[in-house]
Amino acid sequence: MAQETDVVVIGMGVGGEHVAERLAEEGLDVVGVEAELVGGECPYWACIPSKMMIRGGNLLAEARRIPGMAGQAQVTTDFAPVAARIRDEATDDWNDQVAVDRFTGKGGHFVRGRARLAGPGRVEIDGRHFTARRGVVLATGSRPQIPPVPGLDMVPYWTNRDATSAKESPHSLMVLGGGAVGVELAQAFARFGTAVTVVEAAERLLPAEEPETGGLLAEVLSAEGITVRTGAQATRARHDADTFALTLSGGEELLAERLLVATGRRANLAGLGLETVGLDPDARALDVDEQLRAGPGLWGVGDVTGRGAFTHVAMYQAEIAVRAVLGEPGPGADYRALPRVTFTDPEVGSVGLSEAQARERGLRVRTGTALVPSSARGWIHKAGNKGLIKLVEDVDRGVLVGATSVGPMGGEVLYGLVVAVHAEVPVDRLRHMMYAYPTFHRAVEDALTALRSTDA
Repeated sequence: MAQETDVVVIGMGVGGEHVAERLAEEGLDVVGVEAELVGGECPYWACIPSKMMIRGGNLLAEARRIPGMAGQAQVTTDFAPVAARIRDEATDDWNDQVAVDRFTGKGGHFVRGRARLAGPGRVEIDGRHFTARRGVVLATGSRPQIPPVPGLDMVPYWTNRDATSAKESPHSLMVLGGGAVGVELAQAFARFGTAVTVVEAAERLLPAEEPETGGLLAEVLSAEGITVRTGAQATRARHDADTFALTLSGGEELLAERLLVATGRRANLAGLGLETVGLDPDARALDVDEQLRAGPGLWGVGDVTGRGAFTHVAMYQAEIAVRAVLGEPGPGADYRALPRVTFTDPEVGSVGLSEAQARERGLRVRTGTALVPSSARGWIHKAGNKGLIKLVEDVDRGVLVGATSVGPMGGEVLYGLVVAVHAEVPVDRLRHMMYAYPTFHRAVEDALTALRSTDA
């Protein structure tokens, strides 16, 4: 017989965990299901561990910038403290008991296993059956998207999980993919002494960002000794003994001790039984409305919705889904000012539309760009000051529809630009603000000046 409950949450990553805990706090009978670790990708293999690696690498980079600025420094790298911090402080050696106890402590019921829909409001978990009176929330996250490179399926390549749980940095590393994950991990390992090559099929790094961003980052990585190969298509992969080989379209063969595949992610919808509720099991993402509904009594949260594999998107959607399940009024999801940050050095922050995306939508566009080294704070900072601010204006409405902030603390500088895009603050009003001196964010004022001088 099926066990009755109010809500079943399938997938307890950051989004599903938040939904399950909040509904349990509201007094609902909630069953949370997770096949792996409660908390999901972010705390155990992605956001948190990778930023610990990056923090360690950034400290080494800053120490190397001392000569010519503040004296002399001799730097000796040691990856062991980073690996230990990830194991002990971030992941409890990849044990989620604290997270499970937190959920059950709020009144939730936890089931470890793989769940699938068995019809509207019905869920099957490894032979156990549940009926959800209020409905079901799908939050199964995403998985690495592996390119169809011949031979790749036959070699023991790394994904981000292997990279962030490594106990030592490899002597050499090839990174297939120059997106956010690829460039973050490439720079982090390189700063610990790994010889790194990044291979990106597109013509620039971070191909989803502004062209100026990818070019600037390539210059920085190259200056740090990283080999950057853009416009390079991998055609074959092989592994012999302790060496990986990657053949490029021109016939060149690259060799390294390790191969990291970081070519994006795709929604985890396989095997969920979507066909039992009239949905396409082969869809690239779960189609949801602004209240995150995928159908009657069915909601989707996080990576499965295809709105970006970001923790902050999952948390934002989770709160909307909670209100929807409870039947409470509230605004729907609004992605106009979706922020994203790549935590390289310099940090790459962006929000809203790129210039190309804005033009593709038929907007009359004006752009303005300022270089961080030309600002007062950038000049003071000197070593490690690469960066830029780029603004994208919808001329007809006189508001920003997109912005990019690259530089030291570029993700923090992005905050004000997110507010401007989200609240549709008139550009003329932004021009008449006071910008504290000397700050990195004051370069926004320079970009606004450049914006005024360009033609739409």
